[in-house]
Amino acid sequence: MPNLRNAEKALRQNKKRAERNKVVKAEIHSLRVKARKLVDAKKLSELTEVVRMIGKKLDKAAQKKVLKKNAVARYKSRLMKKVNALAKA
Repeated sequence: MPNLRNAEKALRQNKKRAERNKVVKAEIHSLRVKARKLVDAKKLSELTEVVRMIGKKLDKAAQKKVLKKNAVARYKSRLMKKVNALAKA
């Protein structure tokens, strides 16, 4: 446990932020899983809506520094690669 008051406050802040970040990451993860299932099922119409939501959430997470910007770029790139391959086929 922290000894100083400012260390106690920092710990409280870290716990709050970690909880907030966990919610955001879990939401993004569930959307990515949903998108993968739609790609496997080849449902392009539903997939486009989910992809739009994922892009929005990922950009917001990068902006808030929940995820690193290169990680977000990688996720979006891989997802769009799958979507474009499905659209082409």
